Amino acid sequence: MLLENRVAIITGGAMGIGRGIALKFAAEGCSVVIADVAAAEGKKTAEEVSQKGGEGIFLPCDVTASRQVKDMVGKAISKFRKIDILVNNAGGVPDPKGSLDEVSEEQWDKSLNLNLKSVFLCCQAVVPHMKKNKYGKIINVSSLGAVHPAVSVVHYHAAKAGVLGLTYNLAFELAPFNITVNVILPGPIRTPFWEPVTKDVPDKDAYFAEIAKKEVPMQRVGTPEDIAGAALFLASELSAFVSGETINVAGGLPQLPHDATIGG
Repeated sequence: MLLENRVAIITGGAMGIGRGIALKFAAEGCSVVIADVAAAEGKKTAEEVSQKGGEGIFLPCDVTASRQVKDMVGKAISKFRKIDILVNNAGGVPDPKGSLDEVSEEQWDKSLNLNLKSVFLCCQAVVPHMKKNKYGKIINVSSLGAVHPAVSVVHYHAAKAGVLGLTYNLAFELAPFNITVNVILPGPIRTPFWEPVTKDVPDKDAYFAEIAKKEVPMQRVGTPEDIAGAALFLASELSAFVSGETINVAGGLPQLPHDATIGG
């Protein structure tokens, strides 16, 4: 039980990668706060957390709104008396069109709020409680596209690159308080994240198989469980002396897929 008696907040924890992390943590003895705007899915995931042995609660929260973030953290503290782990997972691309001439100023601001400002707000609300206990694990979820974009999604990739800079700064700032800050860079992971792109695709299995063949050295797209394994390492004492690090969870990316190499 790597996370016995630990308490985690997972933003965007209702579905996809966040849900995968929540269930993995629960199986290791962690109590989990699901912070999300998706109420039905969030409540269901919280129930699944409780079924796995941890205690799960859902707290509705728009992580781009400072007041809601502070309220969510306050309720988590009232319930559990501490926060050991913060997973900043909430994010997304509301509009898949992302070249420089397609993205409006409004879309730019919306993406940075959701994917970068939210991380800042959640860290700012949680860190004082971690400092008080002289312990904390912060795990930020960026994207491999922040450093190796395969397509142009300028607003999303810029925001996710900002998460890297925030991670490095906080790792340095918070190290004296025994708070580690690390970042996961997922490659292509099959989750509801892809729905805006695949809504008109008739055969989604074939679509993801083609992506895997063309882009991923391991020749499969990832699952939320793949990300959850890396998150568990960063949340546990297995990574007690690890801070300011990035972990690519991307099936071998950014290396070239086999079909793209000489003789492949």
